[in-house]
Amino acid sequence: MRRADRLFQLVQLIRGRRLTTAAFLAQRLEVSERTVYRDVADLQHQGVPIEGEAGVGYRLGAGFELPPLMFTQDEASALMAAARLAQSWVDPALARDIESGLGKILSVLPPAARVSAEALALYAPAMGLDDTLRTRLQTLREAVQSHNKLRLSYHDVSGDASERTVRPLGCFYWGKVWTLSTWCELRNDFRGFRLDRMDTIEMLPERFRDEPGKTLADLLRQVKAETAHGKAIKQKPPASPSWSGSNVG
Repeated sequence: MRRADRLFQLVQLIRGRRLTTAAFLAQRLEVSERTVYRDVADLQHQGVPIEGEAGVGYRLGAGFELPPLMFTQDEASALMAAARLAQSWVDPALARDIESGLGKILSVLPPAARVSAEALALYAPAMGLDDTLRTRLQTLREAVQSHNKLRLSYHDVSGDASERTVRPLGCFYWGKVWTLSTWCELRNDFRGFRLDRMDTIEMLPERFRDEPGKTLADLLRQVKAETAHGKAIKQKPPASPSWSGSNVG
């Protein structure tokens, strides 16, 4: 990679994250951390407002703009692949937005890159979700974005029914099923619900604010800690089970 290209890519990597370490940049650019330090110093000397320091991380100062980007042939093909796969597994509104956004990208590509992307022989037939699940997914996604509480009628794996009022935090795709991660007001704890086990969904007018201990970030930290704890247990002689995994229902 030419140094000019590396410097441009370095700025893009820093631009796309809140805080970027030299180790991350070195790994992505396939250079040493010493080279990253030197490149950052050169960019700062040229007036690029990169803030931070070695050993802490870097971020790009506000107000800095780069010229419009142009995708390479491989990047355009990768976007086409991702769009085709995603459209089979997301809700109708999001699928339409993907199609619209992809069309805008293709329209400004150089001819060779556009032909290569459109000729990509990778397809995902629309067999991922039936119409009912797609509609549910759209409702859940919109509730997550708007911070509206939901009332769910739900049946678990044993067929036992329950009704929950939840704060929707995020939708997760597991290869075969979608789940909704929530803060459940009945259990006063995080709970996950499978879309295909939801009988009814009602978006409530009541909205919620993020509260410490009840956010998606808190849930992800909890899952990460439980996973690390579970790995530590596997490395020791088995005793009584103490890790229950993520809560469902």
